[in-house]
Amino acid sequence: MSRDYYETLGVSKASSDADIKKAYRTLAMKYHPDRNKGDKGAEAKFKEINEAYETLKDPQKKAAYDRYGHENYSNAANGGGFNNRGFSSNDFDFGTNSPFSDIFEEFFGNSSSMRSERMDMRGADLRYETSITLEEAFRGKNIDLKIKTNVGCKACGDTGSEGGAKPKICPSCRGSGKMRFSQGFFMVERTCAACNGTGHIIENSCRECRGAGRVGTTKNISVSIPAGIEDGARIRLSGEGEAGIRGGRSGDLYIFVTVKPHRLFRREGSTIHCDVPVSMITAALGGDIEVPTIDGKKAVVKMPAGTQSGNILKLRNKGMTVIRSTTRGDMMIHAKVETPVNLTKRQKELLGEFDSENNSHPQSSGFFSKVKEFWQQGFFLCVQRSC
Repeated sequence: MSRDYYETLGVSKASSDADIKKAYRTLAMKYHPDRNKGDKGAEAKFKEINEAYETLKDPQKKAAYDRYGHENYSNAANGGGFNNRGFSSNDFDFGTNSPFSDIFEEFFGNSSSMRSERMDMRGADLRYETSITLEEAFRGKNIDLKIKTNVGCKACGDTGSEGGAKPKICPSCRGSGKMRFSQGFFMVERTCAACNGTGHIIENSCRECRGAGRVGTTKNISVSIPAGIEDGARIRLSGEGEAGIRGGRSGDLYIFVTVKPHRLFRREGSTIHCDVPVSMITAALGGDIEVPTIDGKKAVVKMPAGTQSGNILKLRNKGMTVIRSTTRGDMMIHAKVETPVNLTKRQKELLGEFDSENNSHPQSSGFFSKVKEFWQQGFFLCVQRSC
């Protein structure tokens, strides 16, 4: 392999590191043995370009190569590079010191930056469900929870090591928490089995937490449910979930709120709806009626004369609290006119007299006029068709 390294990669001495890396990637993909099975020429070419890139990617090696030339550098290196034994994809080093690993760094990230830091094993999120009444949703409510969870171990200071000793970097993954394996032309990244992805090894586990850095307990938490909260809302308490493994970040606690159905009111956002029965006399003559409101008070509604069943009256600012606001929605009163039942003989006689003298039923008059027109139209169509 006496060919100049720059010629091997098809670059010049003035080429930047990025150009050299790009040229190497292109050639490595082209001549990789898995793409050229049984091609000895491609195998030899692949060895040449890896030998060249191994030198030119390193600033110190590149400087020595440029200064002493190809022949002198090769002799000084004692024939460095690949040996002459049979080659297969399993012979190639995919470790972090391998030139071929540069191809995958931008896809899998550079694990070397993780070796000096503890792998962040975040704790699990917790879920808690609670039910409140519509009145409690209107006013807001404070609830006290007892939750079984994991908290940081005080005996070892969350480290998992007896006496709080600092864990050692895992020698298998060098602190990254992951291992890389080649499968043909591709590289697979998996969690390190030696350290379970933490990047560190506990030599003397804490007797309290058995090396996890956390212990189980029941934690009391006070939660403030805001006024105006809606059914199905979710409250997130950051960091109130399970403690992470060996000092990792804690998870979050999520409170899912269900608002129970009310026996009098229906809610639509900040609007409250209420069906109110109205006597036939009050609906006809008009009058004042009292209705309940969500705040537990009473409101007087002036029912206009001639109110029909289904008419809606609005009470401003008598609805639900608007969340994170001092304002309130409106309350809608749905009039339900009642028909009298269990009448006495005299009452029936009075209603009969009233009906014979009353001609003020606009809806009935309009409806039956339309019915009469409908029947007449049907009769003429039938005659025309001789039915």
